[in-house]
Amino acid sequence: MRFREFDWQGFALKAIRIAIFYIALLALWQLVYELQIWSRLLLPSPEQVWKQLRFYTDNGLIQEAVQTSMDRLLIGYSISLVIGLTVGMASGANKYVDETVGSLVLGLQSLPSITWLPLALLWFGLNEQAIIFVVLMGSIFAVAISARAGVQSIPPLYRRAALTMGANRVQMVRYTLIPAMVPSMAQGLKLGWSFAWRSLMAGELLFIHGGLGQALDLGRNLNRMSLVIAVMLVIVAIGITVDRLIFSRIEAWVNERWGLTRA
Repeated sequence: MRFREFDWQGFALKAIRIAIFYIALLALWQLVYELQIWSRLLLPSPEQVWKQLRFYTDNGLIQEAVQTSMDRLLIGYSISLVIGLTVGMASGANKYVDETVGSLVLGLQSLPSITWLPLALLWFGLNEQAIIFVVLMGSIFAVAISARAGVQSIPPLYRRAALTMGANRVQMVRYTLIPAMVPSMAQGLKLGWSFAWRSLMAGELLFIHGGLGQALDLGRNLNRMSLVIAVMLVIVAIGITVDRLIFSRIEAWVNERWGLTRA
């Protein structure tokens, strides 16, 4: 197996471009602050935001909020993967399931995830189960639709070949459907996570105790925009980190494994 040589020059140029972009963005932010286009109470300076971030990191609020939010996200997202993949594969493989359950999934996908919040409150009350339910309903339909599209995009020749070689139903799913739908599911997993993350933030912001959403609400209650922006930056940083460390690597592996990379 040949390993590609790492392009240090390309990596350095990319890092420089990114650094220049964010430095320019910070400079623009500072310029707007100095010009007082908005009140300094509404738009704090980068230095003020940094101080708030350091203060609430030192006292542990940010770390505790991140851990609480990630625990809820992992539970809700994991459940959505299991149910979403099952429903999506069944809809893609069976036209009768697709006409019934599949049409329902497509319809429910149009609902904003926050609309599940009143139902969650009535069913579960003000507790962890309610927020996990919101996360689940926010991501499950994106996963199911991606799985359905992945199964339906499989060439019929693959299924006929598997049947010709004597594959039973379980073998058909394990060795034909799942491998063939992986390229479509790579994007579906990422999409489902992004919906789950947004649903979690909305739910925590509105009613649940703890988490990054409540840290945002704390900044609002204290009329401290520097804290609000600091928590927003943490949320963005988590999103970028998860994408780079997990989903980008999954997509790169799928593209290389299935021969989808550009020459």
